[in-house]
Amino acid sequence: MSQLYDIIIIGTGPGGGTLAYKLAPSGKKILLLERGDYLLREKDNWSSKTVFIDNKYKAKETWQDKNGNPFHPGIHYNVGGNSKVYGAALLRMREQDFGEVKHHGGISPEWPIRYDDLEQYYTQAEHLYHVHGNRGEDPTEPRTSAPYKYPALSHEPRIQELHEDWQKCGHKPFHLPVGVMLNEQQKEKSACIRCSTCDGFPCLVNAKADSQVVCVDPALQHPNVTLLTNALVSKLETNASGREVTGVVVERNGLMETYKADIVVVSCGAINSAALLLRSSNDKHPNGLANSSDMVGRHYMCHNNSAMLAISKRPNPTVFQKTIGLNDFYHASADWNFPMGHISMIGKQDMEMLRLGAPPFAPGLALDVVAKHSLDFWMTSEDLPDPNNRVLIGKDGNVTLAYTENNLEAHKRLAVMLKSMLNHLGCEEHLLPTHLYLGKKIPIAGTAHQCGTIRFGRDTKTSVLDVNCKAHDLDNLYVVDASFFVSSSAVNPSLTIIANALRVGEHLLDRLG
Repeated sequence: MSQLYDIIIIGTGPGGGTLAYKLAPSGKKILLLERGDYLLREKDNWSSKTVFIDNKYKAKETWQDKNGNPFHPGIHYNVGGNSKVYGAALLRMREQDFGEVKHHGGISPEWPIRYDDLEQYYTQAEHLYHVHGNRGEDPTEPRTSAPYKYPALSHEPRIQELHEDWQKCGHKPFHLPVGVMLNEQQKEKSACIRCSTCDGFPCLVNAKADSQVVCVDPALQHPNVTLLTNALVSKLETNASGREVTGVVVERNGLMETYKADIVVVSCGAINSAALLLRSSNDKHPNGLANSSDMVGRHYMCHNNSAMLAISKRPNPTVFQKTIGLNDFYHASADWNFPMGHISMIGKQDMEMLRLGAPPFAPGLALDVVAKHSLDFWMTSEDLPDPNNRVLIGKDGNVTLAYTENNLEAHKRLAVMLKSMLNHLGCEEHLLPTHLYLGKKIPIAGTAHQCGTIRFGRDTKTSVLDVNCKAHDLDNLYVVDASFFVSSSAVNPSLTIIANALRVGEHLLDRLG
């Protein structure tokens, strides 16, 4: 096969997959490199034991924390990347998130672009990824140029009761924007069957709007697009001046191969993209490729996330629970002078899921009763960029993820606010932490919201990328995963990754002519 391309894209998640989709109609010769394979469609896709306890689909990889302790990251190497198992909550960052925001734990810095620079691409991303929602319900929703293309997912009865109870308390719940191929008006034509195994699971019927189904597979219908799976990129090589990537070194089928392109795009996820650049050091880039600023790998963020289980006084037979959100505490408010964060639901937990975090002596019957009465909440608060929170590469080439939590007071207060509501929501007055979601017993292993390690900006001393996500130090290297984030906001990063990939794709089309 050919070794020379117009564009090489490394990674097929929401960044790389979406960029491939955007560029595919151009006729330019595009090579997609994916270190994993297609995730096998099988009955185990829908087994909570297989997915969460056996961790069948997780990468068999061990990293180290800042103290040298090993952990297994919650990461997936397959076509579509982590989007194969994401919950498909696709929210825009708030308009204020692009400016400087004062938090209890410090300052969330200003982005080099504004919300308006991304708005049209957010709209395109919502349409492309089948996002269902209702405009005007969320009081923090930013300005939009178009309605959702797909109607909001309906609440099942117990979640509708939660919606009404929140309203009675003076809160403003909203239908959570979710990317699934569900047609509730014509169910016989619906790809999505609204099952209980969506959030955290692969979709056996390919009805979740992940990047493989929505972008990679359609891109491959174009004869100019090629995908290589099981292709691990080990290093990027440059010319003598160090200004241009001239070779992408790939380990595949036990052999080393080198591919070349006019433009190389890295989209391996914020941790692995930084690791790739650090492993690609040479005489012109002694501290890692594109790292004259010493910013590569720094400012790692992943959100302060908690999954909390409330025991409903009434049974909760909900099947698809992830349809509601609450952003009343997203910004500074009368309750507190600083932002707290976002509340929504996670997928409904069953007895097998609860068994993972329960004591060994916990009777199955008790866990079953809890599962049938649980309301499963998800809370996200912003963590702040800290240069000491970073990706490092050891002499053996392995990843060390140095991370110290910050801005925790906001997250604690958000949990207190949720707990204070429970009696008004038909729940017992306590919350139980659940470690199941993202499979993280150790907090650092929860890498699903990873971002910020190759930040963009206008100052070459404090950023790695320019506003078009091209490396300052090289003429043909781009990054389109969540590495470019300057701050993490308090919403899932996926939609912003997708929107930015569409934006960068437009820039690349102009550049290529």
